[in-house]
Amino acid sequence: MASTRHAPHMITMAESAPSREWTLRDAASPANGGRVVVLSGDWIARDGVAPLPDLAGVSAISYDAADLGAWDSALLVFVLAIRERARADDITPDETGLPPAVAQLLSLTAAPSALPVPPETAGLAAHVGRSTIALWTEALEVMTLLGESLLRGWAAIRGRARMRGVDLLVCLHEAGVAALPIVTIVNLLVGGILAFVGAVQLRKFGADIYIANLVGVAMTREMAALMTAIVMSGRTGGAYAAHIATMQGNEEIDALRAIGIPVHDYLILPRILALTAMMPLLCLYGAAVGILGGFAVSVSMLNLSPEAFIEQTRQSVTGGEILFGLLKSVTFGLLIAIAGCRSGIKAKRSAADVGKAATTAVVIGIVGVIALDAVFAICANALDF
Repeated sequence: MASTRHAPHMITMAESAPSREWTLRDAASPANGGRVVVLSGDWIARDGVAPLPDLAGVSAISYDAADLGAWDSALLVFVLAIRERARADDITPDETGLPPAVAQLLSLTAAPSALPVPPETAGLAAHVGRSTIALWTEALEVMTLLGESLLRGWAAIRGRARMRGVDLLVCLHEAGVAALPIVTIVNLLVGGILAFVGAVQLRKFGADIYIANLVGVAMTREMAALMTAIVMSGRTGGAYAAHIATMQGNEEIDALRAIGIPVHDYLILPRILALTAMMPLLCLYGAAVGILGGFAVSVSMLNLSPEAFIEQTRQSVTGGEILFGLLKSVTFGLLIAIAGCRSGIKAKRSAADVGKAATTAVVIGIVGVIALDAVFAICANALDF
């Protein structure tokens, strides 16, 4: 680069690359100490960094880019360097002569950087208020989902829902036949355990025969519905949440909405109908298997005759006990399905959120089933049933 003195109050500066030049000349009113930086040629970053003009005695500076060619970040760096030197010398630069694109990019550099906002320190009242609002909002969402499921379920019964029959059949298989092995194992063991626990206490009074009453009533009224619901919460409720959350992360649900397919009818309704319909059957099956487990333990280890066990069970287990257990199983199935679908729908789009959705569905399902069972127990006691 070379520097040449052309005339009074005029300095020309050219770089080693002849295509890039700047010239410092007097402004229209040189008495005010104003100077104009005349830009010409191509300002490309690969040509190196241009030297800055001497601003000694300059009170104002502006630009003339009429002869400017191609440019990139090299021009921005040059103008920013002049801006910083002018600010240090208390000079106000006028950048209106630059190309509009250059001015727009420079305006971005002038904007203050967004600093991270420190977390707000909220008191106890604020935390309680936020938690209450979040809980109320979630309760409204769940009630909306429940109401929409009831309405769409009634429409599906009348054949007016946009739900594919094959989806319902698949969900019925997953929530019914596919769950039989684990339901069998759990209820069989629970029935045997009840027989052992009953024998420990009833033998003190010489009432071994009432082990059959204990196993029959406990399984049909309480344990079959409760244990089956807990098993289905971990098995089916978590699967519902993980499946829907995965579709959420893969943007499949967004695609369904984009092409006009109702997400509720396509994804949620088949699962709720299937689990609600299968739970009474699983409960009835679990009660029978549990009584069978108690029968095996009582006959083989507790010295009860098969005839005595069967007769005592027949006398103690009434239709009311069975209906009460079936009623609870229906509500348990509805609760588990809604918890699983709701956890999946509100999940975010990362892989970690799929695991969180499944965990949330299982926890809410198990805790909700136990809490709902306690409500049933209180109501039955109040009604003397």
